[in-house]
Amino acid sequence: METPLLLFTVAAATSAYLLWFYLLSRRLTGPKVWPLVGSLPLLFINRRRIHDWMAANLRATGGAATYQTCTICIPFLARKQGFYTVTCHPRNIEHILRTRFDNYPKGPDYQAAFHDLLGQGIFNSDGETWLIQRKTAALEFTTRTLRQAMARWVNRTIKNRLWLILEKAATENTSVDLQDLLLRLTFDNICGLTFGKDPETLSPDLPENPFAKAFDSATEATLQRLLYPGFLWRLQKFLSIGAELRLENSLNIVENYMTEALNARKEAPSDDLLSRFMKRRDTDGNNFPDAVLKRIALNFVLAGRDTSSVALSWFFYSVMNDKHVEEKIIAEITTVLKETRGEDPRAWVDDPLVFDEADRLVYLKAALAETLRLYPSVPEDFKYVVSDDVLPDGTHVPAGSTVTYSIYSVGRMKSIWGEDCMEFKPERWLSEDGDRFETPKDGYKFVAFNAGPRTCLGKDLAYLQMKSVASAVLLRYRLAPVPGHRVEQKMSLTLFMNNGLRVYLHPRVL
Repeated sequence: METPLLLFTVAAATSAYLLWFYLLSRRLTGPKVWPLVGSLPLLFINRRRIHDWMAANLRATGGAATYQTCTICIPFLARKQGFYTVTCHPRNIEHILRTRFDNYPKGPDYQAAFHDLLGQGIFNSDGETWLIQRKTAALEFTTRTLRQAMARWVNRTIKNRLWLILEKAATENTSVDLQDLLLRLTFDNICGLTFGKDPETLSPDLPENPFAKAFDSATEATLQRLLYPGFLWRLQKFLSIGAELRLENSLNIVENYMTEALNARKEAPSDDLLSRFMKRRDTDGNNFPDAVLKRIALNFVLAGRDTSSVALSWFFYSVMNDKHVEEKIIAEITTVLKETRGEDPRAWVDDPLVFDEADRLVYLKAALAETLRLYPSVPEDFKYVVSDDVLPDGTHVPAGSTVTYSIYSVGRMKSIWGEDCMEFKPERWLSEDGDRFETPKDGYKFVAFNAGPRTCLGKDLAYLQMKSVASAVLLRYRLAPVPGHRVEQKMSLTLFMNNGLRVYLHPRVL
């Protein structure tokens, strides 16, 4: 009797599960799902091209620009931890980032995944913890002294380091990995601006920097935590294997470096961001603890290093393959420099552009914005759903689930940007007479710098740094791709090029 009863129980449970799975799967609008494992197999297969895969899924929805999928098809978990709503609909993005801002925090899963790397820093916190850091940072980013400090760091790294390396490569007719050079440049700049410590990674011999290498490894390992169910990375962490072992080793190096930087600032405070936060108070009126200060600084390094360098890499890649755009950029820069430095072309390249000159470069800013439309430095972002909600397009999102808004996909939707959405077209950012930079009337079509209360505080400084670097390179050199070099995306928090950007440099005659 026991065996037939057991078989009946198993058959009944299986039938009940399959009925439940059928009812669940018919409501999902994303990639195919399987019992138990949901869409995890397809996610794993497409892990090397995750952003394009998500964009293809969104395009397949037609004009909806929203789909829902499940990575853990197990009752209860399926409607919470395993349930994902993926969207690139501008109205939905506005709803998430502004209208119902409090209902869509980073959330426990995101914070748990990033806690080891970013702690309670501004990019991994919510509520009062986030607000006090935001207010403090906002005060600092509106000061002219920070702009002047950034200008000093940018001009120094261009003139004393970047130009020397590029000149040597051009003279010897050897190629350079432009992405690597830009990462080193922005890393030196943001470290100097954040905690006054110059790691000098952009030295002529291109030294390996343990902190920079460990930081890269840590961000890659952390991203993997977001893509798979939490119990998988927690098991790896418990066993100290795989990506979690790499993360642990990398974080030890990062922690030691940040401790040294903090101790140096305590002995000799300066005008860097870390010194400024050391003078501020938390929500209880106390000074920030050392552990929090280190994570605050690390958050700014993450924001200031990777995003600008990655954007510049895709900018040079795009311009290098569009001579018309390149000519218009050079024409604009030389027009400005004629007014500020005179008619002698030698005076144009003696020193990098100062920020006041860079401010006047409207077409160049349009080209950078167009780059970020197609290749946003942060291609996806994740939000936790606090309470049941309905998005403006009618999509129901259950409490405890995750909403992903795909910034990468927004720029690739014809329903949002038109039939020419895949074209690199800076003109779409200009006024009719071409003399003013204009953001889209629907501001949530472009959220490369985030939007709503979490809008990037360093947006203007980022544009100025990118303009200065872009001008410094293009005024002196024409770039040519190395034959056979493949430019493809890397799986990371930011949209790195997997194999770098290898180019030859040819002196430009002005």
